[in-house]
Amino acid sequence: MIDKPLGSTSPKAQNIANEVRRRIVEREWRQGERIPDEADLAIEFDAARATVNKALQLLADEGLLERRRRAGTRVTINPVRKATVTISIVREQVEQAGRVYGHRVVALRHSPAPPAIAARLGLSPGKVLVHMRAVHYGDGQPFQLEDRWINTDSVPELKTFDFWQLNANEWLVQNAPYLGAELTFSAANADAREARLLQTQPGQALLIMHRTTWNDLGPITTVRVACQPGHLISTEGIYHRGSWTPEEGLAPVV
Repeated sequence: MIDKPLGSTSPKAQNIANEVRRRIVEREWRQGERIPDEADLAIEFDAARATVNKALQLLADEGLLERRRRAGTRVTINPVRKATVTISIVREQVEQAGRVYGHRVVALRHSPAPPAIAARLGLSPGKVLVHMRAVHYGDGQPFQLEDRWINTDSVPELKTFDFWQLNANEWLVQNAPYLGAELTFSAANADAREARLLQTQPGQALLIMHRTTWNDLGPITTVRVACQPGHLISTEGIYHRGSWTPEEGLAPVV
């Protein structure tokens, strides 16, 4: 899953995007069909051409439109919708559940990236990164275990931080804007270390999330999150006159 933070959009552009989306979803404009030119849409919607361009680009980012220079804009054939994923602050999740939050760094070192981590980040194997493990708690009980690699070249401010005291999840969400991210889910049985840190049994099935983020300087971080058994992931959508836009629900994404 790939996501990209969206910039600000004017209400006029959003309204145009909503109407164009409706026409696509309700098949007034069919898959593969070329839609009216920006100039014609600007006249129809009584808007500046730049505003129409912004609206159409929003729909192109969603995967509903294909835009090609000198070839016009067409409705995508078999469009794949993109979800906008929010990076959550774990502390806020714990506190919203009415629990007292706690955090502990259990391991930290500067270490050469193994091949699998380097490949995920698009770096050369052996690149020295910050490698840390930390546990998030709710009312003193383990909530999540994170195994995180950080590339300080992409976040220079972190080169002077005391990582033993840093809540990397919260700091990165608040201070390291990302331009792209990849999120995957899997399942795994807890090994001895995970079982000890999550206070569960070895072999217990765990929900695992991997998240990698990038900015204009390169990869920021990749993290493997092991959730406490029984953790629930949910998503929800917004339905507007035939269109469904996926949104991230209360998922423990870090």
